Amino acid sequence: MTASARIIAELRQTPRPLRLLGASGQLGYGIPAASFQAGIDRHPDLIGADMGSIDIGPTYLGKGEMATAPEATRRDLRRVLLAARQLDVPLVIGTAGSAGAAPHLDATLAMLRDIATAEKLHFRMVSIRADIPRALLQDAVRSGKVTSFDDMPDLTAEDITEAAQIVGQMGMGPFRHALQAGADIIVAGRACDTAIFAALPAILGFPVGLAMHMAKIIECGSLCCVPGGRDPILAELDHDGFVLESMHPERSATPTSVAAHSLYEQADPFSMREPDGALDLTHAHYQAIDDRRTRVSGATWRDTTQPTIKLEGATKIGERAVLLCGSADPRFIAQCKTLLPKVADLVQTLVSESRPPDYTLRFRVYGIDGVRMVVPDNEPAPNEVFIMAECIAATPQRAAEVVRTCKQYLLHFGYPGRLSTAGNLAFPFTPPEVSLGPAYRFSVYHLLQVDDADALFPIATETT
Repeated sequence: MTASARIIAELRQTPRPLRLLGASGQLGYGIPAASFQAGIDRHPDLIGADMGSIDIGPTYLGKGEMATAPEATRRDLRRVLLAARQLDVPLVIGTAGSAGAAPHLDATLAMLRDIATAEKLHFRMVSIRADIPRALLQDAVRSGKVTSFDDMPDLTAEDITEAAQIVGQMGMGPFRHALQAGADIIVAGRACDTAIFAALPAILGFPVGLAMHMAKIIECGSLCCVPGGRDPILAELDHDGFVLESMHPERSATPTSVAAHSLYEQADPFSMREPDGALDLTHAHYQAIDDRRTRVSGATWRDTTQPTIKLEGATKIGERAVLLCGSADPRFIAQCKTLLPKVADLVQTLVSESRPPDYTLRFRVYGIDGVRMVVPDNEPAPNEVFIMAECIAATPQRAAEVVRTCKQYLLHFGYPGRLSTAGNLAFPFTPPEVSLGPAYRFSVYHLLQVDDADALFPIATETT
């Protein structure tokens, strides 16, 4: 009997609260060993972890590479895999390999197979793919079933063709199918993080609203605690609510800190849209059990009447190179808003001469406008700034040429009040120009209307 079949049968035969361990907010960045062991000692019924999101930007999706270091990723996968097999409970992983496209899922599965061979483990592994067929999307665009949100322009046939990878964000359905089909390990492509933890409770008849609210919190580990952190967190779910407890003894899940987590990545703290429906936290209640644990109740759920899948796709826009430098000259800092465009114009005359520029060159001045899109008027100038010049061009060589030229002329550019012909810029290291490789942008970030959301995410089973 597989781990999922065992847990489902056990809970149906003898109903009791369900214990779920959120092992990591993102696998691949390290799992604290002591707190993870504390979680295992509590004998959870499921171990879950997310591996990624769009927070890391479009490049890893486009390139088909993991954002995490291979050795660290392998170490985390080994830790959760060994623990799940030791307890004979399901291990559920979502958004495999950082972005959840085919290359990311395949790399994650390969690591798990290698670990299984090295550790002489035998289990049934179910994988769920999230790549959306291009032809299906082309038809959907023509029939008006793809809509924009977050100010994205309408999706075009060209966007679909040019995207390096396109994935859809799956909800609970595919996870439920995998659990009910009998799985020890579930590894999904791009997935909604709540689905990792909410699918098993939904199968067992726990209220979906409570399960979703719990899942939204524990997928981030102990981030909801005071002080916040990435240690594993344990949730104990019954039919009236759930109790949260960090597995680090110095982190406390308080009513205020847990309620505040509703603001995490949400525009509305009382309503959260998920692929399967909407979570309503209007009547959520948070009550301290003791100084480290909080009980949560009151969340409700409304199934969607029109299933939609969020699409994510990344397109290559060129090769990126950057120049890194700083200044503590108050005269330079006071004039940089007008000075830097003049440097850009000078660079263009040197690298393009009479031709139109075949690259983009942008400056960000950290301390002034490196982080903020809008700088308040009459704000006092900082004492020092960090400057990043970013060039995107068709080839690495062209991008490098632009930023190297920019370095030299920014270093020696004259401006009113300059006291020296050099030394007005400081470089953190040499060379201060860095080639970063291919640059991508999110070209697909849209909603796809579907009749059967689960049908887009095929399931495959293998036995190690």
